[in-house]
Amino acid sequence: MKSPICDTLGIEFPLFAFSHCRDVVAAVSRAGGFGVLGATIHSPESLEQELKWIDDHAGGKPYGLDVLIPENISTSGESHVTWKSLESRVSPEHRAFARNLLARYGIDLKARDVSPDEPQPFDAENAIQLLEVAFRHPIRMIANALGVPPKTMIDMGKAHGVPVAALVGAKEHALRQVAAGVDILVVQGTEAGGHCGEVSTMVLVPEVIKAIRPIADIPVLAAGGIMTGRQMAACMAMGAAGVWTGSVWLATVESETTEIFREKMIAASSRDAVRSRGRTGKPARQLRSVWTDAWDRGPDSPGALPMPLQSIISRDAFASIDQAAAAGNAQARDLVSYFVGQGVGLVDSVKSAGAVVQEFKEDFAEAIEHLENLVSE
Repeated sequence: MKSPICDTLGIEFPLFAFSHCRDVVAAVSRAGGFGVLGATIHSPESLEQELKWIDDHAGGKPYGLDVLIPENISTSGESHVTWKSLESRVSPEHRAFARNLLARYGIDLKARDVSPDEPQPFDAENAIQLLEVAFRHPIRMIANALGVPPKTMIDMGKAHGVPVAALVGAKEHALRQVAAGVDILVVQGTEAGGHCGEVSTMVLVPEVIKAIRPIADIPVLAAGGIMTGRQMAACMAMGAAGVWTGSVWLATVESETTEIFREKMIAASSRDAVRSRGRTGKPARQLRSVWTDAWDRGPDSPGALPMPLQSIISRDAFASIDQAAAAGNAQARDLVSYFVGQGVGLVDSVKSAGAVVQEFKEDFAEAIEHLENLVSE
């Protein structure tokens, strides 16, 4: 593969795999792609363990790290915000709504004990500490979502000679990222799982490339609904240097998702991946469930709280849901959900991460051959 980003990162095939699962990250990197570990859920101590494991199992292949430092969050400007300090800001009305919703499906909402110093969800201070841990390992790229990375993060990347990537969901976002000095743009269409905007990948990628071309020569990775090598070839035909994928890895044997969720993925159509504020407080695409319907459309819904307060409610709720479903509560299955993109409609089985990489390569090659045949004819 002659894409310059392959030379920059030392990879064979510009298939980027975002995953919260270390096994997926290592498997994809070993297979010639580029695994990216989602680190938001980690403490510095747990991340150290995860990265050491990846170092031992990635076969010396490069990998990256993704953090989430939102520009717009309800606690913006506050320092040393803890999980416990936020609990008091969640209204009794919102707590009761979540508790009663789960009770109707035979689920007891259990609150997890948290330490007094556990940081708030999506905490910027914790994210910087995670990056400090990462730079003790052979990280080849760092990435941020939900806004322009703080200057500290960009400076850290430059000091260590590691490219800084940023996710964008609109042309205006891309221009701000370029002005801030990021090295790689992940242009994510609305088809993507997790936090996403409203513009489709097919429209957004060429729009961003056209906008930034006169300003800077920055590689663009296309993201959003990409589940096959043929889609990858289409994105690169539009000018992308590679693709950033996430949902496709949820249906692998190595994934962190539950068996029940993987079964629901296989049964789902693309229309079952909906944007909802019910999990994080910001629009995030996830598998439609009783939970998303209740928060978004329920007649008695109090409405989702702003980020990060909604996560105070949803994290315990989904842990209770998964536990109940795994224990055999058939009703709980209706609430089982996770972040996933519209590409879920293309999932028909569970495979190994290595097999998915190989399928991407084969599909990509077939697509390129098809295009070459069209030109030669």
